[in-house]
Amino acid sequence: FPGVPSNPKLVPVLRSLIVVMNQNVTLSCCSASGSPPVRYTLFKHNQQVSSLNRSDSTPALFTLTISSASDVGPYKCKAEHNTSSDGKYSNSLNFTLIEPVSKPVLSSPTSYTVKGQNVTLSCFSENGSLPITYMFFKGKQSISPPKMMHEREAAVIFLFVNSSTDSGTYKCKANNSFPNSMKYSNSFNFTLAEERSHSQALIISLGLILLLLVIGFAVAIPFFIIPSYKASE
Repeated sequence: FPGVPSNPKLVPVLRSLIVVMNQNVTLSCCSASGSPPVRYTLFKHNQQVSSLNRSDSTPALFTLTISSASDVGPYKCKAEHNTSSDGKYSNSLNFTLIEPVSKPVLSSPTSYTVKGQNVTLSCFSENGSLPITYMFFKGKQSISPPKMMHEREAAVIFLFVNSSTDSGTYKCKANNSFPNSMKYSNSFNFTLAEERSHSQALIISLGLILLLLVIGFAVAIPFFIIPSYKASE
């Protein structure tokens, strides 16, 4: 029958099924064939959400707010004539609710090191849908392959400090499946203890020499004063 609507097609207007919490989305439902008027009904988990009548061939647009995980679907729509009890159902749609990553924090158990020491760097985003992929950099140069974390835990790398150039500057970045969600961390630099030890060692050495001189004078004074005193008698 030429007037019977065909199975409608249900699509997101923005062509993306990836959403964030409290995002408004619009679904379009339309039959490619069939004479109007047509009533379109949207269902979620087989429960009616809304119904719209169309007197022409334009699609029915349903606007939703994804406010919780239960709002992701599945959704279907039904097309039928107002005078008919039979209708045709569309494909099923489910949204993917994701959260963009927060700015990661780059840290280490210690900020001081010496040449020849192994150190660790950890990168962690507190918020964001899993999995989260981390990468580490020194300057603009990548120093590790991507590390995909499927649990809410930090990505860790191990470094060998062999020269002053290994002290930094380090950064990391984090991203997940949310579009354009890449975030960079704070900068982190290690302080090489050897770089500050030269002046400190000189000061300590001078202090020790001065202390030894003072002790030496204190010990020697009685040997000079007492004989002089006896001689004067």
